[in-house]
Amino acid sequence: MTDPAATPELFTWEFATDPYPAYAWLREHAPVHRTTLPSGVEAWLVTRYADAREALADPRLSKNPVHHAESPGARGKTGIPGERSADLMTHLLNIDPPDHTRLRRLVSKAFTPRRVAGFGERVQQLTDRFVDGFAARGEADLIHEFAFPLPIYAICDLLGVPAEDQDDFRDWAGMMIRHGGGPRGGVARSVKRMRAYLVELIHRKRAEPAAAGGADGGAPDDLISGLIRASDHGEHLTENEAAAMAFILLFAGFETTVNLIGNGMHTLLTHPGPRAELQASLAAGETALLETAVEELLRHDGPVELATWRYATTALTVGGQPIAAGDPVLVVLAAADRDPARFSAPDSVNLARADNPHLGYGHGIHYCLGAPLARLEARTALATLLTRLPDLRLAADPGDLRWRGGLIMRGLRTLPVAFTPEAGQRN
Repeated sequence: MTDPAATPELFTWEFATDPYPAYAWLREHAPVHRTTLPSGVEAWLVTRYADAREALADPRLSKNPVHHAESPGARGKTGIPGERSADLMTHLLNIDPPDHTRLRRLVSKAFTPRRVAGFGERVQQLTDRFVDGFAARGEADLIHEFAFPLPIYAICDLLGVPAEDQDDFRDWAGMMIRHGGGPRGGVARSVKRMRAYLVELIHRKRAEPAAAGGADGGAPDDLISGLIRASDHGEHLTENEAAAMAFILLFAGFETTVNLIGNGMHTLLTHPGPRAELQASLAAGETALLETAVEELLRHDGPVELATWRYATTALTVGGQPIAAGDPVLVVLAAADRDPARFSAPDSVNLARADNPHLGYGHGIHYCLGAPLARLEARTALATLLTRLPDLRLAADPGDLRWRGGLIMRGLRTLPVAFTPEAGQRN
């Protein structure tokens, strides 16, 4: 038994700034720890790497919240605010096989290596566009002016959201990021508006498929059109499923990348040695270190602090700890990825780390479907910033930076930087 008085306080603003000492304590003293979350839900936190990897792939830990809702003593809200009332529950983060297998097969066609690689030019265009917006100024907030708009417009392009509507998505997504850890009302309203728009867009694309043809004049090649074709060709994709899938790809596809870029740049700006190594590599036209650097940044201070909700379908044991049926289980990726039993010098930053099987994007059948796109965006963003603005530096004391206090995601509210203004404007 652990001494409750010695257990570090979790989910405070101080904890959000640097949760890693508390997670180190839990790994050593209470690796599977029952706690009360800010929402009032009691859940188990799994913090050791071996236990985390096993739990992420355990079919007895369901993604379907009905297993918690129907259990004795269930209280508090789990999941994404507003998704229940907006009828958006039938997405990949809330279902198990065989429905999960069917939906993932449909959506995975949008994230093939070939398709993601073909999207690289568009990602570079967006990256340059946003850097152009502040490069001549000599200062910027890398979250609001860069890390946030880049993935939201990229995922909108991938989904097939018309350009004239993408600013609305930016507003809705901004509400989620600003209030993800606070009042649920604003987030829920944004979720409902987004869902209503997606349903209308699905109807529009289904009614006028020829008006939104692909680049070669054939069938539209965006993801929503692909989901519609699958539904119309016997894959049994309901309207709610299509809207929920588009929603979760947008929701999960932008905030994780916002945080990957923001957290990654923060790590580089506060670790001058590794940052200099990466810049020297980029200046030499090499890409190998950039690829391993993104993986190390994912491990060291990744965008997802806790994996999304899981619920025990039966009584089971995780890491020697008995867990009752219906209990929520949260795998702490941030703790697992700094486990000294798996990673050497886990608190240090080694951009060339070769043995790096981190859990930053999960493990098992729920491994993040959009990970290849997020990696592409992160590589493009980091390389462009470090190349175009080589003396980029933090314009605030690191201790003064505020981190969003959400439960699942980990990200900065702002990241003020300064640099020598870029001469002239790019064409």
